[in-house]
Amino acid sequence: MPHPARLRLTLAKLAAIFPLELALHAVIVAVHPPYLVAVSLLAITTTALAIWVIEPSTMRLLRTWLHAPGHRVRRRTEAGLEQAPSLWRIRVTVDDRAGALEQLTFGLAELGANILGLHVHPVLDGVRDELVVSTPDGVGPDELLEIVRAAGGREVHVWPTTTLALVDGQTTALSLSAQVVADPAELPHAVAELLGAQLVTDPKAFQGKPLPADGTILKIPSPWSGLYVFTRPGEPFTPAESARAHRLAEVAETARTLSRGW
Repeated sequence: MPHPARLRLTLAKLAAIFPLELALHAVIVAVHPPYLVAVSLLAITTTALAIWVIEPSTMRLLRTWLHAPGHRVRRRTEAGLEQAPSLWRIRVTVDDRAGALEQLTFGLAELGANILGLHVHPVLDGVRDELVVSTPDGVGPDELLEIVRAAGGREVHVWPTTTLALVDGQTTALSLSAQVVADPAELPHAVAELLGAQLVTDPKAFQGKPLPADGTILKIPSPWSGLYVFTRPGEPFTPAESARAHRLAEVAETARTLSRGW
């Protein structure tokens, strides 16, 4: 339990000992026992009865009040919870023109959102921005969707995320490349981790077939089975992500060739 405040602890001890001392002194004054008897009675009563019985009983009786946080602490805690930030990942396509990103960031600022990470992917009809933002508690995906669309965004997707999304993308890619060099068989798992995608267990169903128009299916060559297929429902792959996955496949093929040569 929280440690009691000093003032509350002092008041609790006074509430335990003062009535006992008052009653005991009243009895001694009324009876007038011999001096040694009065001193012994006071010493035994205050040490034994007060410390071992009265005080522990009073502490148990007042424990809810004694260990409760103070009013100021509760107010600070409640205010902190109300202002606790939420993390969101936003993917949006905007026009490739000056001021488009500024308009988007201005709209997010109106909601009190703070942009913590930004990646820009060129696409055919503009640029696709991927942002990680923190918002005050109470701002949900609907408010984010509305403000991003009002700022000129298209194909807007919003997902809740964690601080793992703030890990530097280049560092992650280099770490996964080293993993693939050490063991080329780790390629599908490395690509899935790099793109936040799922590996399709039956890639033969996609051989020789065009990719879906929504861009949620990605195919890369496999040094072993000829094809790896990844899916990310509701979150299309960008051309930059496709290029990274293909380059990682090239790294795996090169590492496999070198290991055979040795």
